[in-house]
Amino acid sequence: MFLIQGDINLRYDVVVVGGRVGGSASSLFASKNGLDVLMIEKRQEIGSPVQCGEATTYDTYNTLGINPSKKYVRSELKGSDVHAPNGKHVRIEGNKIHGFMEGYVVERKIFDKELAIESARAGTDIMVKTRVKDLILKDGHVGGVVAKHLGKTFDIKADIVIAADGIESNISRLAGLKTVNNVKDIGSCAQYEMVGVDIPSNYMQLYYGEQIAPGGYLWMFPKGNGIANVGLGVLNSKETAYHYLTKFISKMDATPVELNIGGVPVSGPMDQTYSSGLMVVGDAAGQADPINGAGIENTVTCAKIAGDVALESIENENTTSPYLKKYEDMWRLAIGKNIENSLKYRKIIDKLSDDDFNALAEFLEHKDLGSISKLSILKFLKNYPHLITLLIDIFI
Repeated sequence: MFLIQGDINLRYDVVVVGGRVGGSASSLFASKNGLDVLMIEKRQEIGSPVQCGEATTYDTYNTLGINPSKKYVRSELKGSDVHAPNGKHVRIEGNKIHGFMEGYVVERKIFDKELAIESARAGTDIMVKTRVKDLILKDGHVGGVVAKHLGKTFDIKADIVIAADGIESNISRLAGLKTVNNVKDIGSCAQYEMVGVDIPSNYMQLYYGEQIAPGGYLWMFPKGNGIANVGLGVLNSKETAYHYLTKFISKMDATPVELNIGGVPVSGPMDQTYSSGLMVVGDAAGQADPINGAGIENTVTCAKIAGDVALESIENENTTSPYLKKYEDMWRLAIGKNIENSLKYRKIIDKLSDDDFNALAEFLEHKDLGSISKLSILKFLKNYPHLITLLIDIFI
């Protein structure tokens, strides 16, 4: 408990900057580990505005150690329908192919706040409508933050600061780390929540094509009762994501009730996600999957590692950069290979033409993706040799 009045002298084991999934999960795990934790959120309400398509995996909840709640789960996903520019489509069941998933579509405004509530119940103090203006630095070692709340600026000392302040992260830069948020590495995204959308209730719809979402894809995530998130991401496009989204929904007989616009890092993680007294988590670290922009599962995985390393470093009275390198070693061991594969596949997909997507859809349509023969793949590759890496890695 603290009061923002008079002279302020605050000190915590861990200060977490950012109150969305990365911040709340990091705070939750650190607090469960018995640490004294403060989470700082710049907005006056946690969970708003929505910042993603709102789909995540079963493993997200396994890592969090919580059961998905009817408060925020809107539908269960069994797989994906992938649509080529010519209208052909392929159904991918479950998570049999890299980059596709099964799990849940959630109401992020509720989910994010519920996760913050879980963190508070575990012992985390939370400050909303509070901005971190600077880091407390001594000889390059982070020792806390300079915060501003309702016009009053004050220091908050800490052994560890966890930066979970999203794609617009300023904390990493303040610590002298090289961030990932160059414009060319950010996917521009726009999404409507819409009513009157007629799609299968347990399958996300994914659309590819230069006229639909150049450099990216369009998604439709079912939320039940004819409600769906309809959004898209584009990369290095002359037109905005909103332009392409508006064009797409103009052909739909559905009504928008909410619009969200943002970005997602798709270039892979920062070269270094730690420094003395600091660890970086989630979109701030570029830990989203580069092939589809999904970030919740990866973020929760890295948040747990950050909470565990925070405990170890504080118990050992060693929060130096060489010690906190353990955080980076552990998260790269956990998800690094998947991110590397996604980067490899994304580079291939970025070069595919609409004709390539159409050919792939025609080849895969009506096939059991789990039992495609090597011979049929090799025959297909005679006409499309540039797809060899993609198909061989996935199916052979």
